[in-house]
Amino acid sequence: MLYLVGLGLGDAKDITVKGLEAVRRCRRVYLEAYTSILTVGKEALEEFYGKELILADRETVEQEADSILKEADVCDVAFLVVGDPFGATTHSDLILRAVKLGIPYKVIHNASIMNAVGCCGLQLYHFGETVSIVFWTDTWKPESFFDKIEKNRQNGMHTLCLLDIKVKEQSLENLMKGRKIYEPPRYMSVNQAAEQLLAIVQNRRLQGEEPEITEDTICVGLARVGAPDQKITSGTLYQMSTVELGGPLHSLIVTGTMHPLELEMLKLFSVDSSSFENNAFPRTT
Repeated sequence: MLYLVGLGLGDAKDITVKGLEAVRRCRRVYLEAYTSILTVGKEALEEFYGKELILADRETVEQEADSILKEADVCDVAFLVVGDPFGATTHSDLILRAVKLGIPYKVIHNASIMNAVGCCGLQLYHFGETVSIVFWTDTWKPESFFDKIEKNRQNGMHTLCLLDIKVKEQSLENLMKGRKIYEPPRYMSVNQAAEQLLAIVQNRRLQGEEPEITEDTICVGLARVGAPDQKITSGTLYQMSTVELGGPLHSLIVTGTMHPLELEMLKLFSVDSSSFENNAFPRTT
């Protein structure tokens, strides 16, 4: 049996009882180590689970999936995912491979940022399409995520923005020369994401557009959701470019039309409550 086990968002103890029981009876246990991170290290997980963990980076999962599935038809193998197992499409690919090999599988769900984001007070069914904001480089500055945020906002919907993670990435030079030398991990912060959005707002104006999102659009910054030092702050997009929320992982929400209750909740976390006076329009339904 192949078990895909969600670990939740915080630390080692966020695994479900069902998930922990599965892990403890598995012969091999892999820890997916590239779509997200926990606030504790691999060693803390090993101590609590009573199992040695094998780190599985993107290369392992996407190119060497057969090694993970090896002998899973005759023994139990677990694949651990921070959050919920279906937070990334890669994990669906692993299931499809298992099915082709005749290996049964079981999914054990857990909390993920996709539902825990409700901690800020915005109602989950008022969210539109989730987007990913990627790190820009000097030569690559995509704006497609901005168009999706605008579309959500035009429909009155909030947008959850998942911020870029760079783990085990190679520089272009090392990649070209085939050197297995990796860059230090990088995690996008709320203020970095806000700065990129502000730059796009300026670009659109230079092109003669009046974007749906402006410096005064109400946003929410979240850091380390589910951890004891979780942080939430709300304010304008410009204010989000100035906040410092500490270590990873960060997420950003660009709000749509808000219900009065959503507004009241966001004010609990406001950088400056006056930001809300002229920027939010309560729902009529």
